[in-house]
Amino acid sequence: MRRVSIFGATGSIGQNTIDLIARAPQDYQVVALTGAGNISQLAEDARRLKAEIAVTAHEGRLENLRAALDGSGVAVAAGTAAIAEAATRPADWVMSAIVGAAGLAPGIAALEQGATLALANKESLVCAGALMLATARTHKARILPVDSEHSAVFQALVGEDMDAIERIIITASGGAFRDWPVEKLATATLKEASSHPNWDMGQRITIDSASMFNKAMELIETKEFFGVKPAQIEAVIHPESMIHALVGFRDGALMAHVGPPDMRHAIGYALHWPDRRHLPVERLDLAAIGQLSFRAPCETRWPALRLAREVMEAGGLSGAVFNAAKETALDAFIAGEIGFTQMSEVVEAVLDTLSAAPGHIDAKMTLDNVAKTDHLAREAARSVINRRAG
Repeated sequence: MRRVSIFGATGSIGQNTIDLIARAPQDYQVVALTGAGNISQLAEDARRLKAEIAVTAHEGRLENLRAALDGSGVAVAAGTAAIAEAATRPADWVMSAIVGAAGLAPGIAALEQGATLALANKESLVCAGALMLATARTHKARILPVDSEHSAVFQALVGEDMDAIERIIITASGGAFRDWPVEKLATATLKEASSHPNWDMGQRITIDSASMFNKAMELIETKEFFGVKPAQIEAVIHPESMIHALVGFRDGALMAHVGPPDMRHAIGYALHWPDRRHLPVERLDLAAIGQLSFRAPCETRWPALRLAREVMEAGGLSGAVFNAAKETALDAFIAGEIGFTQMSEVVEAVLDTLSAAPGHIDAKMTLDNVAKTDHLAREAARSVINRRAG
């Protein structure tokens, strides 16, 4: 029986992970489930899966969680320190699906226990890819990608020589505004940006898809996880979301991973790796699909892609700056403080400011320095946002 923990259990990735585990409860012992404000869902899943502990990120919701789990035998805790402690509990397999930079420290803690980390938290590799990979090596742990694109690349590379790779192509749906006139984007509303044409995801990641910051993060992740050069990484718009990634080899061949837009595919691959087991996902009917389409992304429409390339070239802690500024700009858009297209303007301004000052992006990559850089970038982003709002 495998001991498993799920960090970010109440989000879409966490719920899909729970769906798979609940189909074979005899195979798993659930150690920890963590969530944020959805206390009823967290408590329901903790009871159903007989988790050892349930943790909410919100300290003020501890009593609500305690009441919801009264008599269940499930321990309860709250706060970021409690989430970090939960990550130190021995587990064989840990799902890292906390959204944002908050997922980094628990992921590092899980790796330090030697666990297999199923990584859905993009920010971990973007902010501290070298630190994550070094920690895994030191503690003989393993990181398995759960983003559908990186899982696709990982699967396409099974048995292949990394030296034979010529390019990696990450596909993007294009999000809610892929067919909008560029000049209309400045007027895009929160409601319009929160609706995805293909995927059922949380609000924040759906907006990130519309702005392509989600894809920009994935380009940086690709460089960090697979150790390829920025020039070898491409993005292509693929509205059908059936091909998740392609790997090109030096003989001109392209290896594509094709599957339905269902996150249980990538989650299940990481959960059962190195085996392939039956998964409850749609089987594609290629004749019914008829055709698949592709087009080059326009960086005027999606400046986040250009910024990602600048971050990959700069290296160091520029990824932590990029992510913190992006998260702060996204918060401001959701709050109605800035417009849709101003998010990329805020991120670019913060990157320019902190890149020009020595001792920031070129600081040694440690968890403390990542946290300091994250804080500085958020402060800088707030300053830019306040000036624009004023």
